[in-house]
Amino acid sequence: MNNQLHVIFGTGPLGRSVMEVLLGKKYRVRMVNRSGRADVPNGVEVVKADLLNGIGVNETAAEASVVYQCANPVYDKWPEQFPVLQRAVLNAAAAANAKLVIAENLYMYGDTNGALLTENLPYLAATRKGRVRAQMALDALKGHHDGTVKVVIARGSDFFGPHVLASAMGERQFGFAMNGKKASLIGNIDLPHTFTYIKDFGSAMVTLAEHEDSFGQTWHVPSAPAISQREFILKVFEVLKMKPAYSSMGKIMLMIGGLFIPAARESVEMMYEFEKPFVMDSRKFTDRFGITAVPTDNTIRDTIQWYQRHNK
Repeated sequence: MNNQLHVIFGTGPLGRSVMEVLLGKKYRVRMVNRSGRADVPNGVEVVKADLLNGIGVNETAAEASVVYQCANPVYDKWPEQFPVLQRAVLNAAAAANAKLVIAENLYMYGDTNGALLTENLPYLAATRKGRVRAQMALDALKGHHDGTVKVVIARGSDFFGPHVLASAMGERQFGFAMNGKKASLIGNIDLPHTFTYIKDFGSAMVTLAEHEDSFGQTWHVPSAPAISQREFILKVFEVLKMKPAYSSMGKIMLMIGGLFIPAARESVEMMYEFEKPFVMDSRKFTDRFGITAVPTDNTIRDTIQWYQRHNK
């Protein structure tokens, strides 16, 4: 057992993926959530803290060598809650003199009109959630450059994989397909779109934590070559050996759904991701660390196997 303590804020799909990588490397792992409970392997400590009210947060990160920020508020509460939540994690890492690895998505870049998404793009988001993401990233990197806390940012596109349910390739796609329902896709399903396998994201965060020269920068995590939603879901049905059955939901249908479902309402402003090519470049990470994404065919099989176990 490596005596270094690694503290993960958030016990969702990404936090779990980081945990699995850390366990494989024999690090001590502590996970933090609001309840202090999670279904994790023996030897993983799970503790309770309230990030929104700052209760118990610094204590959970005490003695940490590395802190991972994988926690999110509910989707429709981002503007008011996310900056508060992340500030608590930043303060906890600083108090512990720990390195901080922050997980982000690509919202801060805004609508690039289909242009390739690279780390050097300006933050031009016009959406509510995109502006929140942009300011949080700027604040975190300012903390690094001011010497308050050592920060590195890992960014990925839409998740899929084990434990991923609420996603553009989550339960309404994998789960529906497996259960004989039509898989539900979004927007124009024939455009190239980058999907990030959750285990690739978790592994990338640990890699960044282990390399001092990664800090003070943002990195797009390794992700398989962009693929259309139609191509992706056809691969899913092929592995399942089932006849393909799927439909696509446009902006109007999302707006109607948003009258009743807050998460659907909040998704409307992000529809540009599914109305134009949305392709993320992760060559910077691969060039530096020599790591590429797991091939899509392999990750789809792995995801289906998890869903099959999950549905029992």
